[in-house]
Amino acid sequence: MAIRKIRELGDDVLTKTCKSVPKMTLRTKILIGDMFDTMYHAAGVGLAAPQVGVLKRIVTIDVGEGPIVLINPEIIETSGEQTGEEGCLSIPGKAGTVTRPNYVKVRALNEDMEEIELEGEELLARAFCHEIDHLDGKVYVELAEGGLYDVTAETEGEE
Repeated sequence: MAIRKIRELGDDVLTKTCKSVPKMTLRTKILIGDMFDTMYHAAGVGLAAPQVGVLKRIVTIDVGEGPIVLINPEIIETSGEQTGEEGCLSIPGKAGTVTRPNYVKVRALNEDMEEIELEGEELLARAFCHEIDHLDGKVYVELAEGGLYDVTAETEGEE
């Protein structure tokens, strides 16, 4: 597998709506593997295909509970609310305060193109929402309360 270039804010691909994946192909399997390699290399917990320049409805997530692949995902249920810090591999060194649902249920296809439903709370719920937003051309900065801040500023000077 390979590490792909992560597209950054300002790249038009991040503002476009992705196309559904009709079937699993070798190219799609390679893309999914590359997305995991890229996500782990960048120390992220989620990555959407447009972040590596591919306009397909594919998301990879790993919040520490094992890898998740979502193909053509849709949010089918939400509840509760959480407000917290959110970052994005496409906006390195920055974060913002974002309010998201505390519980999210998604329906998607897995790598075998079988329909699955997954539920997530807290960080996983946040990751579901954040990554699915990418598939619709939305970046979390649109939701950030009070704008973005530099995440390295908090640790500067601390040894």
